[in-house]
Amino acid sequence: MATDLAGASAQAAVLNAHAEAPITLDQPAVKALGFFDQVGLWGNLGVSLLGFTGAMVVLQPFGAGSPELPLTAALIATVIGTALGSFAVGLAAVPGARTGAPAMVLLRGLFGTRLSYLPTGMNILQLLGWGTFEIVTIASAAHQLEPGVPAWGYKLIAGVVTTLLALRPLGVVRVLRKYVTVAVVVVMVYLFVQLLRHPVPAVAHSSWHGFWPAVDTTLAVAISWVPVAADYSRHSKSSRTAFSAAFVGYTITQVACYALGLIAILTVATDGATNHIWGAFIAVPLGTAAFAVLAIREIDQSFCNVYSTAVSTQNLRPRWDRRVLALVIGTSATVLALVIDINNYSSFLSLIGSVFVPLFAVLVVDYFAYGGARSWDLTQHARARWSMLVPWVTGFVVYQLIYPGGVSWWATMWQHIARDIHFTVQTWMSASLLSFLAAAALTVVVRLADRRPIRAS
Repeated sequence: MATDLAGASAQAAVLNAHAEAPITLDQPAVKALGFFDQVGLWGNLGVSLLGFTGAMVVLQPFGAGSPELPLTAALIATVIGTALGSFAVGLAAVPGARTGAPAMVLLRGLFGTRLSYLPTGMNILQLLGWGTFEIVTIASAAHQLEPGVPAWGYKLIAGVVTTLLALRPLGVVRVLRKYVTVAVVVVMVYLFVQLLRHPVPAVAHSSWHGFWPAVDTTLAVAISWVPVAADYSRHSKSSRTAFSAAFVGYTITQVACYALGLIAILTVATDGATNHIWGAFIAVPLGTAAFAVLAIREIDQSFCNVYSTAVSTQNLRPRWDRRVLALVIGTSATVLALVIDINNYSSFLSLIGSVFVPLFAVLVVDYFAYGGARSWDLTQHARARWSMLVPWVTGFVVYQLIYPGGVSWWATMWQHIARDIHFTVQTWMSASLLSFLAAAALTVVVRLADRRPIRAS
């Protein structure tokens, strides 16, 4: 009997190791991902070509020509912002692991099914945009390595590979753990050693004045993964594993990514331009091979965006095949990368992303503090909860008053509103943190009001 049980357990483990994500929402999630699988996923997502260049925003949070942060301040800001953002990603992963539901389906419990279509639509729009942006970034990096191939050729290759990977998401996660993570760690350590051979100069005219905006920069990058965290944690073997893997994996690698970018800017790529920062990596001995690993690894970013777009779409159409959706979405992202200037769209993508910071606050309070784990209805018939829109919209308003982003007409509108209500942004204000706190506090108020008994007239 014991032998039969051991054999059955071994067979189940083998099947689990090769299991794939369900095709439709009608099928249950496969609990196939352990701690190291998810550490590999989030560790790779924490490293980004955009993160290396984004280090310049941490160093000069008020833009070119403004005083730079001291290196110590920039590193501390990176650690604080990344840790806070990673903590948020970890928390967002927990409901997915407990319920087996992807991120946008979880919003049925928060808002009701039909109201959940609003944030779902926004998420689809931003993920498709970021998937396109990543394909362009991969092509730009590859073109810098080998200019002989036209940029459109690299976009086409990156788009095809991205689309194929999105068809087998859990298989990709296992490959990341077994092979890609090791290669990325080796490359990062090697680049640190090579760049630190150059003396790091003291920053002239430095100031801690922009410390909190710098924190907000890395926090916003990390928290941008909140709307997709449950798409992967739904396959986690436990909620504890999902939280710890996301927090540990993402924190370590994003901090390392930004630190490497800061060192590159201060030692070699002194003007902070993208091609100069990437060129700083390529210029070291064996740098071409090292940068090639980072450029190829960037495909995990585009893969996650395409796959999560497909899963988000299933909240609208639960019986649609995610593989067909991935093919359509991956093809669309590739075509967009070929025909539009996505750089002009990046400010709009950041604007859409800002809606998910206060949304996450509402979700966390309602789920963890008010028993969402027991009471949420995730079916297609979940009733509308209109009151939960109030803290979400309020948090979004707070975010825009502090940082309205780079879309000119939108930013001008919010500047006029701020002036009309006599609101002045202070340098210590973090749009992400304050919008989160405002939405969280108002969620408590709304829940207390919902529980208050109605007096007879």
